[in-house]
Amino acid sequence: MRGRLRRCAGLAGLASAVAAYALVFRPLMLTWGATEAENAATYPGDDLVEGGERQPVMATTLDAPPSEVWPWLAQMGCDRAGFYSWDRLDNGGRPSARELNPDWAVATGDRIRSTTKSDHWFDVALADPPHTLILRAPMVLPSGRMFDPATESPESFSDSTWAFHLRELPGGRTRLIVGGVARAEPRLPNEVSAWLFWEPVHWVMQTKQFRELRRRTGKSQSPA
Repeated sequence: MRGRLRRCAGLAGLASAVAAYALVFRPLMLTWGATEAENAATYPGDDLVEGGERQPVMATTLDAPPSEVWPWLAQMGCDRAGFYSWDRLDNGGRPSARELNPDWAVATGDRIRSTTKSDHWFDVALADPPHTLILRAPMVLPSGRMFDPATESPESFSDSTWAFHLRELPGGRTRLIVGGVARAEPRLPNEVSAWLFWEPVHWVMQTKQFRELRRRTGKSQSPA
């Protein structure tokens, strides 16, 4: 009897934790830092992925104008400046750059490495300095092999964008809004994996990137 009560109490606790995550933390996590108006707005690239769903946006304010923020975004890449996030997870342990390199530009149609492996990359779907940068990653699941989205989609795949929108604010500041569009098939298992794993991972990585970009673009930058 006591064992059954303990199991029931454990299940009740688990159910409460899941409910709290779904109803409280997850909505905050998906829209971290963004206003309702920013989430309701439309952005360039919202129709880029055929059949894709617009994802909630996250946002932060940077203490520099878009013209000074853009070069930091333009030099991202695992084979270039890194992604200013948790480098052990997305840059092979190599520290992300703390200085700008004028040779690391970006243009629509380019490819930048997304991991330390040469066969994983982001397609630069749109580079419109200093307003919008959209990176796209169409891949076969579960292998992670990249595919051309202009061709017929494989049976199991993920096609998503990572979009950076820069909006100028008074006082020489920038509102950086990050979102994207995503489609994954088959839908149900991919939604479950996103809910349980990819959404929390994105939150962890994106909030870290926000912090690092604020350090790099702030008028009083921290020493390297």
